[in-house]
Amino acid sequence: MNVADSEVVISILSQAGFEPTENIKHAGLILINTCSIRDNAEQRIWGRLNAISHLKKKNNDLKIGVIGCMAERLKQKLIETDQLVDIVVGPDAYRELPLLVAEAESGHKAVNVLLSREETYADISPVRMDKNGVSSFVSIMRGCNNMCAYCVVPYVRGAERSRNPESVLKEVKELFERGYREVTLLGQNVDSYNWEDTSGMVRFPELLEKVAGIDPLLRVRFSTSHPKDISDELLYTISRHKNICKHIHLPAQSGSSRILKLMNREYSREWYMQRVEAIHNIIPECSLSTDMITGFCTETSEDHEESLSLMEWAGFDFAYMFKYSERPGTKAARKLEDDISEAVKSERLGEMIALQNRLSIKSKKNDIGMVFDVLIEGFSKRSTDYLSGRTSQNKVVVFPADALKNGEYVRVLIERCTSATLIGKCI
Repeated sequence: MNVADSEVVISILSQAGFEPTENIKHAGLILINTCSIRDNAEQRIWGRLNAISHLKKKNNDLKIGVIGCMAERLKQKLIETDQLVDIVVGPDAYRELPLLVAEAESGHKAVNVLLSREETYADISPVRMDKNGVSSFVSIMRGCNNMCAYCVVPYVRGAERSRNPESVLKEVKELFERGYREVTLLGQNVDSYNWEDTSGMVRFPELLEKVAGIDPLLRVRFSTSHPKDISDELLYTISRHKNICKHIHLPAQSGSSRILKLMNREYSREWYMQRVEAIHNIIPECSLSTDMITGFCTETSEDHEESLSLMEWAGFDFAYMFKYSERPGTKAARKLEDDISEAVKSERLGEMIALQNRLSIKSKKNDIGMVFDVLIEGFSKRSTDYLSGRTSQNKVVVFPADALKNGEYVRVLIERCTSATLIGKCI
């Protein structure tokens, strides 16, 4: 989502006469787009600010800004930090950036972190930052109404608001006409997308179907679904359209119903398992990935084992796994004690990662001997003798380069695999 926001920011500044540069030493304005979901993300930003501080010493006219979620959460601290930060802009105030830069250039600290109930940037055509010209992100909504106990997003990105579906379709059509062959529809909880006007209501399954109907050559992905909201209607929509990718990211966070209740996730272990069973029944070829948090408040070894057993039962193809880090202002920070030691969190995370590594390699080994349609995204990271792309199931495939181009579809027979990659040949 930060990539999509950065593309909006570049568009706004470009219209105001700014030009992006890939050489930071040539920049007169440096903006750092930030995330506050986890403490380590914030710590990296402090490190980044420290790393570029020498540029400010060499060029007194250089302006440095922090934008996004961290700006929203730590506005005062950022402004007071070594006089390094000149501009602080929250995720709903990007339109004001040209004025705020001008204010900073006049010698004043420039701050706007006001949240909005309407802002979706629907009328702004993002400047694409991707290098391959094949796949891109399209934001369909902003904010979140789910008050998960551990999560800071509702406080830094505000309430949910959905984007006009016509503006979404217009943006996707323009991308396709420019040669893009894959879009990922983004929202904190895409399942709750809901647009209503005098012409009627459009929910996420309808929007997804409309986007898929633009052209059969356009692949459509989306992220992220919420287990409490993902519906059979959505699953049947995915199953009907070959060009809607057969991969769902469904964050579980924990396999313990007790912990899920403390997290205010609004579903149980049993509910999550029923949704996974529905996915496999309606879309048998669908791959599944997840998010997991270890060491949440009061988590026992039994709770941890339930998370491990859920992961093994679901056979996730991939997972993002994290140690719980308390975020100031959240319900967990106010009401619960962060009582699991760092040593225990690290040990449990290690067990979780080891298990997921086994599940990932098992998933890929199951694909050996199968043939997949692969969308070419570019050369392999290791060699220009090989091309790289992804299957509908979001698995990376490498295969020998031939007279092929980015954005083309090829049929690839999978011959072997590593823990992260499928390896095959075109047929």
